[in-house]
Formats: sequence, structure tokens, C-alpha cells
Amino acid sequence: MRSADLPQTSLAGKVALVTGAGSGIGRAAAFAFAARGAAVAVVNRTASKGQAVAAEIRETGGRAEFIAADMRDPAAIEAMVARTLEHFGRLDCAFNNAGLSLPPRGFLEHSLADWREIIEVDLTAVFLCMQHQIRAMLATGGGAIVNNGSGASIMGAQGMPHYTAAKHGLLGLVKVAAKEFASQGIRINTVCPGVIDTAPMRAFVDSIGPAGKAFMHTLPGARMGEPEEVARVVAWLCSDEAAYVSGATLVVDGGMLCF
Repeated sequence: MRSADLPQTSLAGKVALVTGAGSGIGRAAAFAFAARGAAVAVVNRTASKGQAVAAEIRETGGRAEFIAADMRDPAAIEAMVARTLEHFGRLDCAFNNAGLSLPPRGFLEHSLADWREIIEVDLTAVFLCMQHQIRAMLATGGGAIVNNGSGASIMGAQGMPHYTAAKHGLLGLVKVAAKEFASQGIRINTVCPGVIDTAPMRAFVDSIGPAGKAFMHTLPGARMGEPEEVARVVAWLCSDEAAYVSGATLVVDGGMLCF
């Protein structure tokens, strides 16, 4: 792809890492980075999905490598960044998108095991990702990190106390890190998607039958957001166009929280 053909938000010459890149918002973000000229480390727990995304990026003329990593494994998180540096020599952008949720239940029905699993994947793993990513970025003069939050970062998700706590925690984590590393050229932000058209969300809507149609009519414009609509915001936050944006929380929900 020639530089003249790149979208306005160019990431030419950059290296990006995306966790949970095998589907949904992560997949869309991997393609958004590649379309803007970045080489992409496609990180996913399920190898077949991650390999397919990396292969498709390469087939369209981009640079991509698949890296297997389970966010429950601290050693795998460290190795994920190390392998990115082995493949591409540097790390400029990271989108910590991988996450986990469990079906909603009453507050008193959640077990300690549920709590620990969600906090481990949705908060602790992101903390570890950021530590290794920041170390890599410091070695080359800076970079940009985006963490994937949720509407549950802003308000309480009924029946999901552990998920809400983890997603609220991300905002504090980002603010502390953004302040500490601003002078060293590293920007860190959070994007909070609303109801996005992914396979899990479609399955949820289908599972509640007629209530699903009623739910759709409560959404802004009576539609879900597209993964690409979130991915474009992520790519922008990692570009030089967002050079003075750090510690921010950008909600991408079509105005749902305004209703």
C-alpha cells in the first residue's frame, strides 16, 4: 500500500499489538491498524481465529504475525510483548481488548471464584499488559496504549458486580499510568464501547426472544454499533492526531448514556 493511499489517520511505520484480536472489536482494530500502515501483532487465545486474522491482513498487503496468549497467564503476557519485539523490533501502539464476562446473576449469587476470574482477566491482566508494553515503549521513546472499557466503566451493569468493578478499575489504572508516563512520551486512554454488533451480543439479543426486539428499539438509532466504529476511535487515539489526548475516557455508544 502506497503512503498516498493511506487513510488520513496514518500509522505508517508503527507496530501495533492487539489482544483478543480474533473476533469482534479486536479483529476490527487489527484491520484498522493494518489499513493505516502499521505492522500488527495479532494476539488471541484461540489460535485458529488469530491465525486467520493475521493471514487475511497479509493477503491484503499488510504485515501481521499471530501470537498466542491467554490473559490468565502472566508468563504468556510477558512473552506476548517479547515476541512482538522479536518479530518487529519495537512496539508503538497497544490495544488491550481481551476480556471476559459471565451471565448476569443476583449480587448474592456470585461466587468468589466468579469474582477472581473476572478481576484476573479484565483488570489484573490489563495491568500486566501495560507494564510490559510501557517498558517496551520506553526503550524506543514512547507510544500509545488504549484499554477497552465498557458502559460498565461509567455506570453499574446490573447482575455483573465483578465486571463493573473491573471496568471501573480500568479508568483509575489509566489515569495513574497516563500521569506518570506523560513526560516520557507515552499516552494511555480508555475507549468505552456501548452495545456493539458482535457474536456474543447477537447471541444475547436472540436468547431473550421478543424482549430482544424491544431492547433494540431502546438503542440510539435503533441499532447496535459496528466493531469498525470502535476500531476507528482506537486507531485515532494511537495516532499523532491525538497527540494531546491522554488519561481520557472516550465513550463510543451512539449517545446511549445520554438517554
